[in-house]
Amino acid sequence: MNLKYSDFLQARDMAAFVATYPPLEQVTTVKGQTVNFQAVLEIPNYLETEPWEVSLWYSRGDSITQKDWTEAVFVVSDVKESPVSLHWPDNSDLSRLYFSLALPCDDSSSLNFTVKFRQSSDHSWRWVRDEQGLADGLIIHEKPAHGNERRADLHLPDIIRNMNPDLKWKSCMSQCPGTELWSIEVPVDGVNDDKSTFVHVPLGVPWGQFVRWFALIRDWSPWLAPRHGKSSLKLDQDALLCSFLSAQGKHLVFLGVSSPSDVTTLFRSDQSGKLTAHIRNDSTEQRTGTVLVAVGDNFESANAAVMYHARSLAAASASTTAPEQEAEAQPLADDVKTQWYERWYDGLGYCTWNSLGQKLTDSKILNALDVLAENKINISTLIIDDNWQDIDYSGPTQFQHGLNTFEAEPNTFPKGLRSSISEIRSKHKNIQSIAVWHALLGYWGGISPTGPLAKQYKTIELNREDNDAERRNLPLGGKITVIAQEDISNFYNDYYRFLSSCGIDAVKTDAQFMVDTWTSAYARSHLTRAYLDAWTVASLRHFSNRAISCMSQVPQIMFSSQLPRNRTPLLCRNSDDFFPDSPGSHPWHVWTNAHNALLTQHLNVIPDWDMFQSTSSLSASAKYASFHAAARAISGGPIYITDVPGCHDIELIKQLTGVSPRGRDKSVIFRPSNIGKTVDPYASYDDLSLLKVGAYHGRAATGTPILGVFNISNRHLVELIPVGEKYFSGVLDGAWYVVRSHVSGKVFGPVRVGNGDGGDQLLTVGLGVAGWDILTAFPVGVFERPGKENGELYVSNLGLLGKMTGAAAILGSKHTLQANGRVFVDVVVKALGTLGRFFPLFFGFMFYY
Repeated sequence: MNLKYSDFLQARDMAAFVATYPPLEQVTTVKGQTVNFQAVLEIPNYLETEPWEVSLWYSRGDSITQKDWTEAVFVVSDVKESPVSLHWPDNSDLSRLYFSLALPCDDSSSLNFTVKFRQSSDHSWRWVRDEQGLADGLIIHEKPAHGNERRADLHLPDIIRNMNPDLKWKSCMSQCPGTELWSIEVPVDGVNDDKSTFVHVPLGVPWGQFVRWFALIRDWSPWLAPRHGKSSLKLDQDALLCSFLSAQGKHLVFLGVSSPSDVTTLFRSDQSGKLTAHIRNDSTEQRTGTVLVAVGDNFESANAAVMYHARSLAAASASTTAPEQEAEAQPLADDVKTQWYERWYDGLGYCTWNSLGQKLTDSKILNALDVLAENKINISTLIIDDNWQDIDYSGPTQFQHGLNTFEAEPNTFPKGLRSSISEIRSKHKNIQSIAVWHALLGYWGGISPTGPLAKQYKTIELNREDNDAERRNLPLGGKITVIAQEDISNFYNDYYRFLSSCGIDAVKTDAQFMVDTWTSAYARSHLTRAYLDAWTVASLRHFSNRAISCMSQVPQIMFSSQLPRNRTPLLCRNSDDFFPDSPGSHPWHVWTNAHNALLTQHLNVIPDWDMFQSTSSLSASAKYASFHAAARAISGGPIYITDVPGCHDIELIKQLTGVSPRGRDKSVIFRPSNIGKTVDPYASYDDLSLLKVGAYHGRAATGTPILGVFNISNRHLVELIPVGEKYFSGVLDGAWYVVRSHVSGKVFGPVRVGNGDGGDQLLTVGLGVAGWDILTAFPVGVFERPGKENGELYVSNLGLLGKMTGAAAILGSKHTLQANGRVFVDVVVKALGTLGRFFPLFFGFMFYY
C-alpha cells in the first residue's frame, strides 16, 4: 500500500486527546450561576507551539427538551490556574495544553455540551465525538436542599409516573437526613403443591423520565453485578437495587426486601420501560412483598435511607436463634484489648485455589509454603481451598460429588488433616490462621447418600433447578442429598469441632447459593434459615466468627445473615471469582466489586474482592497484576495472593504489606477504615472514563480521603479530577490538603478545598491500558507563628511511603505547636517503614520527607 506524504502528515497530526471538567459523557451537578469549564489537550511535543483552538458547543435543557446549540470559545489558561499533573503521560513525546471557560448559566435548566478543537484557524474543526467516541456531557444545576425537614406535600405517585393505582404504599420515617422514604406492600398468595407462588406487579416510570439509571442485578444466583443506562430502562436480569437520576439532579432509589424463609422481592423492566416488581413467596401462608423507595439530593443518602430501613425490618423479624447468636458473639465483644488493634484478616493471606490447582495434596501445600518462605513472603493466613475433602466422586463432575466424612482425602492427605496442619504450623510459625474451604451443604453435591455422614445424620433428598447453571456451564441441576432440618445444628457443631481439633481456626464457606436452587418451596422456606443459623452459631462458637462467606449474594441470605449487626463483621466475597487466565475479565472484576460495594457497605461484612496473582505467565494478564493489587489495597478488605510457587512479584507485594513491630516474620496490610466503592454510580462500563474508587481512613473531619483511579478501557485515557467532596469523599470545605500520587511519588499542595462550585483544584490524570494510581489527600495542619519570618507553618503526615495505602498505616497522628515556634509531631503506625512528612519551606511546592 502506497501512502502519500501529505496523508502521513495528516495522520501524524491527528494524535490529539481532549478531556474536560465537567467531563464529557457524564452527568455533573453544579451550583451557582456560572459553570467553570477546564479543558486539557494532549498533543505531540512538536505541535505544542501551534495556535490550538478549543470550542464548547452547548444546548439548554435536558437530552429530551434541549434547545438550539450555541458556541463558546475556550481561552488558554493561566499557568498558575491550570490543573496539576502528578504524573506525566507514559509517552514522553506528549505535551499538555490547558484551556478555560466561564459560562454564565440559567440555573433553572440543564446543559448538554460537547467540544471541538483544531490545530489552528487554517485547519478543520475536529469533534471529540467523532475522534474519541465521547458522547455529550450533561450539567444539572443543583436545586436548594430542603434541609432535614420532611416534606408533607411530597407523595410517591408524584415521583413515579403512571404509578400502579392498586399498590398499597405509605410514608416512612427515614433515618437518613435530607431524604424521603416510602414502602410499597404487595400481597402474595401462599404456595400450592410445594410450588412457589410468583407475582409480577407494574410499579411505574421513576420521575416520569430520567437521565441516568443504575442497578445491581443478579448476574446469576450467587453473584450481583452492575448495570447502567440513560433515559430508557432495560434490565437483562432481575435486580435487587435500582437508582434513577432525574433531570433536576435528584436520586430515586428502589430496594427489594427479602426474608430467608418466605419472600424474595426483585425488579424487572417491561417492554415499555416501566419498572416492575417480581415477588416470590415460599410460604404456605399469604405473605407481603416489600419495596422501599427513597429520594434524596445525592445517591449515597437515598441509598442509605432504604438500607437503614431494611435493617430495621430485618431486626423486627430476627431469627429465632438470634439470642443464641448474641450469646456466642458476646465473648468476642468482651475480648477487646487495648494492646493492639488487629484482626485475623489484617495480614497477608495465601490461597491454594488458582496457585496449586484442583488436584490438591498436602505435599503441594507444604512446598508452596516453603517457596514463599524462601522468597521472604511472610503470610499470616493460609486458605486451603476446595479439593482437600473426602468425597465420593459419584457423578460426572465435582458438582455431583457428595461429602463422605469430615476428614481430608485419604489418598492426597495420607497422614490426615490433623497431621498435615500440625506440620504446617511447626514449619511456618508466621502463619497464625489456617482456614479450610467447604460448601454450605457439605460439598457441591451435598452429602454422599451412601457415605458415613449419611448414616450418622438424618438426610433428605431435594431437587435443584439449573437455569443459571446452564449459562455458566456448571451442571448443578438434579437431585442432591442434604442434612435434614433436625440434624443441621448437630452436623455443624460436630464438623467444626473436628476441624478445630485439627488446628483449623477459620473457614471459607462457599456455594451458599445452593439453598436458592431448591425447587421445593417447603425446603426453601424451612431449611434456608436453619442452615444459615446453624452455620452462624457454629462459626461464632468454634472460630470466633473467623469465616469467609462465599457465593452468598443471594437476597434471602443478605437480608438475614449479613444485614443485622448482632455480631462482629465477617468477611464476605463481594463479586464473582478472579479468573487469572481470562484477560478480559480483569477490569470487569474490579469494576463489579467497586459497584457492588455501594450495597455491601451497608451490610455487617468486610467486602472481600477475592484473591489475585502478583504475576502471571500470560502477558495479557500479567499487566493487570498491579491493577488488581491496587484494587485490593483500596477495597478495605482482606488481601490474599494465589501465586504459583516461585512466580512472585516481590516488589509489588511489598507495596501492599509492611513488617509488624511485633516481629519481622509477621506482615500486616493497610486497610482503609471506610471501604472502597465507586464514587460515580451512574458511569457505565462502556463509557470512556476512568473508574474512580473512593475510600477513607481515620476519624471524620480529621481522616484521610483516598482515591483509586483505574483505566478499565482498552485505550489511553485522560481526565481532570477536582480535589473536592465528590471524588475525595470526606474532605472539608475550607480545609487544607496535600495530594500525593503513589505511582509517581509526587506531592502537590497545600491546596484549599473550595465550595464545590468549580473552585476546587483540578488534577490531570492520564493512564494507559491497565493503568492505575492511588491519590491520597492528606489533611494539613496550619500553625500561626507570630514573629517568625514565615508566620504560617503547614505540616502534614504522609503515612508510610512506598505503600499503596500508606495512610492506612496511621493509627494516630497529632501535631502540637510548642512555645518556641516548633511543631511537635506524634505519630503511631502499625508497621515499620519510611514515614513521609510534609514541611514546605514556603507556600508552594517545596517539601521534605
